[in-house]
Amino acid sequence: MADIPTEALLALGGNVGDVRATFDRAVQMLCADDAVRLSARSSDYRTPPWGVTDQPPFINAVIAVATSLSARDLFLRAVAIERTLGRERSKERRWGPRTIDIDILAYDDVVMHDPDLTLPHPRLFERGFVLMPLAEIAPNRIIAGIRVGDALARADLSGIEKLPPRLSRPVE
Repeated sequence: MADIPTEALLALGGNVGDVRATFDRAVQMLCADDAVRLSARSSDYRTPPWGVTDQPPFINAVIAVATSLSARDLFLRAVAIERTLGRERSKERRWGPRTIDIDILAYDDVVMHDPDLTLPHPRLFERGFVLMPLAEIAPNRIIAGIRVGDALARADLSGIEKLPPRLSRPVE
């Protein structure tokens, strides 16, 4: 009997380089084999910087995937993709500029508190820039007992702007 895939929700963010093209590459790399399959992708949103405000605006999006990977293996894949796409966590300022950030927001209903991976994401409900794209693709999803749409209704959404779709480009 085949394993039933797990639903994972991942946030994408960045503000260095062609972020939207970087998102496309990240999604392709995440879904490069049968272990991860894209289920949904939100629009891209331009958002004010959070945490460290003296930097360019970010672009944020959320994807839903079906995966046979464990939460830990999905996390390791995301970190490897960040590195491949130019992110050097050891050389950056917390909440500072970056080419890409890939965070696992939720992995089914798993609750995990490891030193480098907490599920659901501990600051998920504090961040309008995550909740807005998440609510676009999963407004009725319950995470930690909270409906995403209800969390969005309480979030600070000031300065968040939905971007128009990108024109399709051939993949190299």
